[in-house]
Formats: sequence, C-alpha cells, structure tokens
Amino acid sequence: MATKSKTGPTAEGEAGRKGEGVRSDLHVTLELRPKGGIDLELSSRVEPYYGESIRAQVASVLQALGIRDARVTVEDEGGLPFVIQARLEAAARRAGITGGDARPERTAPLPPASGRDRLRRSRLYLPGNEPRFMINAGLHGPDGIILDLEDSVHPQEKDSARLLVRNALRSIDFGGSERMVRINPLPSGLDDLEAVIPELPDVILIPKAENPEQVREVDRALGKILRGAGEDRPVWLMPILETALGVEQAFEIARASERVASLTLGLEDYTADLGVPKTREGSESLYARMRVVNAARAAGVQAIDSVYGDADDTEGLRAWGRRSRRLGFEGMGCVHPRQIQVVHEAFAPGEDEIERALKIVAAFEEARGRGLGVVSLGSKMIDPPVVERARKLVERARRPS
Repeated sequence: MATKSKTGPTAEGEAGRKGEGVRSDLHVTLELRPKGGIDLELSSRVEPYYGESIRAQVASVLQALGIRDARVTVEDEGGLPFVIQARLEAAARRAGITGGDARPERTAPLPPASGRDRLRRSRLYLPGNEPRFMINAGLHGPDGIILDLEDSVHPQEKDSARLLVRNALRSIDFGGSERMVRINPLPSGLDDLEAVIPELPDVILIPKAENPEQVREVDRALGKILRGAGEDRPVWLMPILETALGVEQAFEIARASERVASLTLGLEDYTADLGVPKTREGSESLYARMRVVNAARAAGVQAIDSVYGDADDTEGLRAWGRRSRRLGFEGMGCVHPRQIQVVHEAFAPGEDEIERALKIVAAFEEARGRGLGVVSLGSKMIDPPVVERARKLVERARRPS
C-alpha cells in the first residue's frame, strides 16, 4: 500500500505519556521531513541494557509505515515493545501517515474460543490507554478483563488507545481471563471494531445501548470484519444499559443478535439519567436491575450486574454482590483487583445450596433410571426447571475459582 503524508504544519505528531509517575509507557514526537533520513533521539533509564533493541524497533516500525525521513524523539519510561510500536504508530498517524502496517507479531497465544455461557462472575475494567495496568492483569484472576476504550480514555486519546489495545490483544497473555473490549458509542465505536476485531477478542461491550438496532449494527460490522479476515471464531456481545430508555428496551436489546451472550447495566450513567444519587444500598436502581434480570432470562442470556464503585468499601461490595446474586445476576464488574476475590465469594453458592442441588440431581437421575416420569425429593415433587437450575448450580460450584 502506498504511503501518503501531509505537508506543512500538520507533518508532526506526538503520542504517549511522559512526566513524573509514568511507568511502562513512553512519549514519542515524530517530525516528517523531505530528506535527511532518520534522526533518532532516545532517552531511557534502561538505555544501557535495551537501548539498541529500542532503536532497532523504532527503525522497524518506521520502515513498516514507509517513513524514510523523519526526526524522532523517544522519551522512554519502561515501555514494552507492544507499547513502543503503538505510540510510534499513533504519532505517525497524527503526523498524517495513512499507509503501512505496524502491528507487532503475535507473541501471546490465542486462547481457546470463549463459550456463550461461560463463567462471568467478575470482569475487571482497565483503562485502554494505560499499559501499566494491562501487563499483569491476568495474575489477579478475574473471569474477564475489559480493555476500555470509552469512559476511561480522554477524547483526544481515543486513536492512541485503540492502537494500544489492538497491540495488547496480540502481545499479552491474560491467562484464563476472557478478553473483552468496551468500544465507544456508535458511530465512533465502529472504528474501534475495525482495529480490535481482527485480533479476535472474546467479548465486545456496547455502551449506551438504547435500542436493538445499535446491537444489530455492531453485529453486522463485526461479522463483516471477521469474514474479511477469514475468521469464524465466536466474538460475543454484551450490551450495557445506561439510560431509562435502554432499561425499558432490555428484552429487545438482549435478543437483537445471536452474538449477545450477556446483558449488563451501567448504574452511574443510569442514575444520572434518572436524576437521583447512586447509593450504597442501590434502592434507586432496584427496578432497573430486576428488569434486566428478567429480560436476560427471557432472552436466554446472562444477566450481569454493574460495578460497585467504592474500591475501599469491601463490606459494602460483599453485601452488594450477595444481593445481586439473590436477584438473579451471575456476576458483576470490578474497578480494582482487590474486588475480584470478594465478588467470587459473593457469587459462590453456599454449602447448603450445593447439598440440596446434589440431592435434586441425584433424585432426578434415580427416577430416570427407574423409568419414572415424576421426580420427588422427600414429600415434594420436583419440576424439570428446578432440576435444571440444580444442575447449573452444581456445575458452577465445581468450576475453579
């Protein structure tokens, strides 16, 4: 592909972060020029050890983008290769470079495809423009990791974050955690899909979902990108209901696409839409949460609760999680790694529940073995839905935490 660049005052771009407190990142300034080759100025605390490899990587990315003449300044604060590549490309795009492919080679193994009904007790939100939070996120053991391109990213950094998340999906092993990406609201979310879907994330979160057509539009775009890449791996959708209108449309949104695996809430925006404060007990959002659970069940998808925003309030989180499970939710979001284990414990079935479920399943198997059409436990008759619920509870209890 031919590489084009703008001329004049727009022929310079910068990206990344610098200054006190910045870790695992870097700042790049790239100035295109008509001749003179590549002039690289590198400052890095690790230059004695990795200076040559950083220089070689900069040269490789510039070559991939078709840049032969430029002045480049790199102020490194421990950026890993996938970060260096993302920041360089962002600076180049901002300078007007439109061609080339600077994606890093895939170094993280592509995990097995995620199941539609897999365990989703916890999902940890990570800012999409902060590489230091991504690198070891899988070690915390969440069921899912959300690389967020929406609320946690400044509007002027959306393009840079998009490249960083794309590279992270190619370069970071998140362990057993499901790899999720929260895109921006449409239409800008379509640009996010173009960047990340070729890297085969497991789940796309659709923010501000208010009608089924939004879900269908994401579904169409996602399917087109996958077909263009020759991929048939499942990529699931999780619409986020964040307004009164979205909650009222919950059922239609949940069944808008066969890719929808879960339905969730964004209570900060929802309560703002209602014009009421969000409280520790959550009485102001009880209607919305019950409606989402009912809609999700009716559509045959998972109901996932919102986040508990106070990372320091462990007891409040535990109480919220237990109430959430009693309402019928199967999991919730986390804003800090310390919340993960508390959430897992809150959504774990109790010993008495497990014991009763085992008895129900055993009674069903015994009745079926004897050719009986009626199942009873003690003096009570057991309906098929009760048996199915018991099976699911036993299955969940047997899954590792």
